[in-house]
Amino acid sequence: MNLTLRQLETFREVMRSGSISQAARAVGRTQPAVSTMIQTLEDQIGFALFLRKHGKLTPTPEAQFFLEECEDILGRLERTERTLERISSLQSGKLKIACHPAASSIFIPRLLTQFLKGRDDLEVSLIMRSSDVIEDMIASQQYDLGFSETPSPRASIQQSDYNMECVCVLPADDPLTAKSVVTPVDLAGRPMAVLFDEHSTAIQTEAAFRATGTRFTKRFELRTFLPGLQFVSAGACVMVCDMITVYSHILNAPKSTGLAFRRFAPSVSSSVSILTPGYATQSMAGQAFISDLKSAVKGVQDEIEYALDSPWAEVELQIM
Repeated sequence: MNLTLRQLETFREVMRSGSISQAARAVGRTQPAVSTMIQTLEDQIGFALFLRKHGKLTPTPEAQFFLEECEDILGRLERTERTLERISSLQSGKLKIACHPAASSIFIPRLLTQFLKGRDDLEVSLIMRSSDVIEDMIASQQYDLGFSETPSPRASIQQSDYNMECVCVLPADDPLTAKSVVTPVDLAGRPMAVLFDEHSTAIQTEAAFRATGTRFTKRFELRTFLPGLQFVSAGACVMVCDMITVYSHILNAPKSTGLAFRRFAPSVSSSVSILTPGYATQSMAGQAFISDLKSAVKGVQDEIEYALDSPWAEVELQIM
């Protein structure tokens, strides 16, 4: 037995209309073609679906039962077609994203909010993890996409790396805001907030002070830069901070809250990466979001670079 969807659709139309001629019009075929198709269907299944008398069709009890099966099969097919249409238009599916703390509170959620507009059936799993954990989760294909500090290359991960310059964060009324570039000499003896000792930015910052023979005073050791913004705003310290944290702060508080941002020299790098599994094919929704994320990361660099080269008060609305 080799039933076709066209046979099932034609049988359903005959049952709905009670007429070969009306069913023929509904399926866009000739009346003889529909009659032949119904006869062929009966031959294949081995029993009559209709009693034919005086040119009229009367469904058999078996036809009523068979109609239920046809409705179920065709209904599932129609639902599948609608699902495939939603998937092809990026409106359906699932996207699993892991991101490091600096991007988890504002940057990634804001980007996701924009991406999900009009995609109500697209399910998203978003978790915050440390960069080393994200690396392992992507390598083992537990998540579709990771956004983290740049790891060492490995075959099980594809990565796009972005080298982002750190920014000096000062209290808004600090005399150093008169300078466009702040150096270790300017910060000699000032209390500093830095990340934990093993972190690349902490190593680079302390090395910059040593290279100029300048006294480095660590007051706060942090896991992320975000709480450091509060300490700087309160005048408790200054900080050399990554761009993502600075950008997220500006998005959340565009009128700024007691903070000023200036270039720091020598440059301290905070490299971030977009990670995807090396041995898995990315979904269409994943590919589309990655494209948006790449543009957003480049946008952060461009916006902050422009802000650092301009009077800060003039660019607050630009960054919004």
